Order: sequence, then C-alpha cells, then structure tokens
Amino acid sequence: MTTPRLLTLILFIAIFTMAVRLPADTDTWWHLRAGQYIVENRIIPTTDPFSHTRAGEAWIDHGWLAQVFWYGLFAIGGWPGLSLGLAVLITVTFWLVWLVTPGNPFIRAFVTLAGAITSAVIWVARPQMVSFMLAGLILFLLEKYKRTASNPQNSKRFYLYPLPFILFLWGNIHGGYAIAFMLIAAYLVGETLNHLSEHTTDPILSWREMRLLIGVAIISFLAVAINPHGWQMWLYPFRTVGIGALRDFIQEWRSPDFHQPMTWPFVGMALLTLIAIGRAPRLADWSDLVLLGMWASWSLFAGRNIGLYGLLTVPALARYADAAMGHYLPMGEGSSAWKNSVSSRNRVSQIMNGALLGLIVVAALLKIGVALSPQARDQYLYETLPNGAVKFIQTNRPTGPIFNSYNWGGYLIFTLWPNYPVYIDGRTDLYDDAFLRRYVNVMVANKGWQQILNDDNINLVLVETNSTLAKFLRLEPNWKEIYQDETAVVFSRQ
Repeated sequence: MTTPRLLTLILFIAIFTMAVRLPADTDTWWHLRAGQYIVENRIIPTTDPFSHTRAGEAWIDHGWLAQVFWYGLFAIGGWPGLSLGLAVLITVTFWLVWLVTPGNPFIRAFVTLAGAITSAVIWVARPQMVSFMLAGLILFLLEKYKRTASNPQNSKRFYLYPLPFILFLWGNIHGGYAIAFMLIAAYLVGETLNHLSEHTTDPILSWREMRLLIGVAIISFLAVAINPHGWQMWLYPFRTVGIGALRDFIQEWRSPDFHQPMTWPFVGMALLTLIAIGRAPRLADWSDLVLLGMWASWSLFAGRNIGLYGLLTVPALARYADAAMGHYLPMGEGSSAWKNSVSSRNRVSQIMNGALLGLIVVAALLKIGVALSPQARDQYLYETLPNGAVKFIQTNRPTGPIFNSYNWGGYLIFTLWPNYPVYIDGRTDLYDDAFLRRYVNVMVANKGWQQILNDDNINLVLVETNSTLAKFLRLEPNWKEIYQDETAVVFSRQ
C-alpha cells in the first residue's frame, strides 16, 4: 500500500469515525415523528398535526422526503442505524469535495480534515444534512464544469445536465435548495470578474458556457416547484430568514459567539485561508474569492452556516495552500518522491503501512462502539432531555393542554404526541415571529404572562427546572409542582 493511498484511507476513516455520534438535537425528534406520520398515513401533511396552538393551520413540510429517509433508517436500525447512516452521508459528502480538491496529498488531507472539523458543529440527523451532501455534489459538478478542459465534443456540459433533477429532489428534501443557486451565482460573478480582469492563471468559463449555466439554472429553479407545496417553495427560504425572533433568541441563527470553542476551527480555517492567499505566488481566481467571501459572510451572519463554510471552501483553500507551501513538502504531484511512492513495491513498507492501517481501523471501531452503546444513549437522554418528566406524564396522565420549553418541543412530539400536542417546537416558520415573541414573554415572566397561559387554556407546564418561568410558577397559588428533577419540572393548574 502506497503512502498517498494510506493517507487517503486514514483521512476518511477519521471523518467517518468523527461522524458516528448520537445524531439527535432538539429538531431530530420531530423530524422522525413526521417521517413516521408520512409513512403510516401515506400522506404528506399540508396542515399542522402536532401542536394545539397551530393545529390545522397551513404548514409547509419542506423536508418530507428527508424525514422519510431518516425515519426509515431509524425504523430499520434504531439509533445505531441512524448514527451510521449519518456517518456514511458525511463521508460521501467529503469524498465528493475531495475529488475536486487539488494539490499535494498532505495539504489536501490536512485541509479536508480541517473542513470536516469545522463543519462538525452541524452534524445531526436532520434534513439539512441531506442538503449538506447535495451542496457538496453541486460544488463537485461546478468545479468539474469550470476546470475540465474544453474539447471538440464539449463533453464538459454533461456536468450541468444533472442539476435540474438534483434541484427537483432538493425541493422535496429541504428548504436549503437555495444553496445551489448561491453557488451558481458565485461562479457566474467570479467568472465575469475573471474575464474583466483578464485572469489567465486558472481555467475560465467562456461566455457561451456561462450562458449555458444560466439556462440550466433557470430550468433547475422551475424544477423546485415540483413538490407537494408547489410554487410556495420558492418563497420558503425568504420566509424563514425573515423571522426576526430567530436571530434574537435561537443560537444557530445568531452570529457566532467566538468565545465558544466550537467556533474556533472556523476562525482557524478562515485565518489559514487569508495566509494561504497572501503567500501564494499566484493570482487568485475570482470564483474562489467570491465563494470564500460569500460563505465567510454568511457564517458571520448565522452560526449554522459555519458547516457549509467548512465544506465548500476546501478546494479553494487547498489550491492556495498548495501554491504557498507545496514546494516545501514531499509527495508533491509530479515530484520524484510521488512517483517513487506510487510505483513502490517495497514489501517491508507495504507491510508497515498495512499494519498501521489495521491499528487505525481497530481504534476507530472501539470509538464507534462506545458512541453507539446504550449507555451513551441513556446518558444523553438523562443529561439533556426531560426524560424523567416525560415518563411521569406518560404514567400519570395529568390534564393538558401543555405549555413546553421550545428546546424540548421536538422531543415531546416524539414521545407524548398525540396524547399531548405541543405548545411550540422547532418549526419556526409555522409559529411566525409574533407567536415566538409571545412565547418568550411567558418564559421570562414578562408582564401579562399569566393571562397568556389563561388565554391559551394551559393546564400543564413542562420547562427547565431553573428557568425564570419555573421560579414564578412556584409563587403562584393556583399552580402546583407535581414533578421535578435536575433537568425538568412539571406544574399542574389547580
């Protein structure tokens, strides 16, 4: 086994192993329940079935196809099946990007691993992870279209033909289909600037090739409307971004807090990009610059976009890092070290490489076994979710309707629905800005919070034990605490 091949195998074993985790956050739960609802009822919901505050109102379930996918994995393999499916999805995504990442194999591997670590903050079993993979696929096709040499048969145009079908699927998988058009726009702007600046260092799309890309993009945009909600999917991304309460109260939609360690890989990757472009002895491709600038800006706007930055900027960063440092490292493409490594038949080195790979595989399997263990799952449920409170409600059946913490709405849909429809959950587009702010007023016990609970006929409250609302409810004579643990508390109206 040659050293470059060993390096590639180690990289993707590492990415797969990193990705095997309990793949659940606050939204995973309701996506699983929605997938089950679709499979069992054989219908895609167009009105809300899960809450008592929005019951029967129009709901665009933009991720229905991905919900069926995730639920299918869960139904077949339980939490291990869901975890392994997520890991495969992430590994395939980075393999697609690896195929269009240029340069020295050591630099390629380092930058790809850095991108994986940066993007790991969003690795959960949600429809957005299917969008993550499709974003990698679109980047692969656009990079191939741009950098494949033209020929008399003009076969490079075949890289564009899958786009309408991909966008048709994407429009039924997740509202993040807008990522594809942002990538196309970045290449169109970048290639225009390459023409205007007479850039010659990199391959440049001709004006004719750019017109073909625009035509395929228009067809792809029309294909998005082929879904259960029709043309409304065109407006969905704008509806979600326009909810001001998301940026005010929900962490993933806010600008990243750089005091948190999970944002530091993004900072490191961004700084490394600046250094690589600054030290590279070549002019930068405008398409790379537009792509880097676009996703850096979106990542600063909302922390949830950091994952896409870690994925979509890998080829550009590797290109300039290789130009800046490639001649200092062994194994540069075309170098004698590379050729000797590829053609090596030294039995001893092959045995050593095989033994090293075997040790790495064993270590990865041990780590995966720990991540998939029932003990890890139970500890997660106990420490982060109102597992005990849910069991209490399931056993004692106190009278609803329920008021619940936003962070637990998805879990309650998974565990208590249909007996207890939720007050609120992660479907922010369904609840809209006014309702989200109304909910916050209750949680922080602002003036009039008691009247809101009365108006909504709330008889049961499930919130965090140390929340502001819990402290105020303990002072109310007509509310009684009927359950409490370190995580959650349950109050019943007397």
